Amino acid sequence: MCDEEELVRRVATGDRAAFEQLYRRTSPWLAVRLRRRCADDQIVAEVLQETYLAVWRAAGGFAGAAVNGSAVGWLWTIAARRLVDAFRRRAKDSAVPLATEPVAPAAEDEALSAVVGDRVGGALDRLAPELRQVLQAMVVDGLTVRETAALLGVPEGTVKTRARRARLAMREALS
Repeated sequence: MCDEEELVRRVATGDRAAFEQLYRRTSPWLAVRLRRRCADDQIVAEVLQETYLAVWRAAGGFAGAAVNGSAVGWLWTIAARRLVDAFRRRAKDSAVPLATEPVAPAAEDEALSAVVGDRVGGALDRLAPELRQVLQAMVVDGLTVRETAALLGVPEGTVKTRARRARLAMREALS
């Protein structure tokens, strides 16, 4: 059984079976992650389709371990940027429903808390949800201020303010 990096390399050579296996292996996880950021199933489906189309077309550009990257990280970056693009397209038509606060913590939140330790994880948990969302989008997902603003449906200035407030709150909690 191949890992995701090997599947992406095989997709780059036009291997349809590898693409199908990559899709089957990663699309459920990717859909869940997208649904945590957008409650509109139609947008999530469109973003998934656009993401895998981009993967098919650009698999040859995946650098992988050469740049300390992973295939799933590369997939998420593509999907997150496609989601931002979808929000921008739909912003003119109507409001896009953002995902509501999940009842159970996301696996990525639990993993992040485990990686950063109890002290930092506790400080993250005590942040207001809107500050935590900005930190997650900018730090964990690697989005820009503009992309974060589009994702969260707030002005760029608000993202900058929340990012600063989050950094100050984290600094104070950890000092």
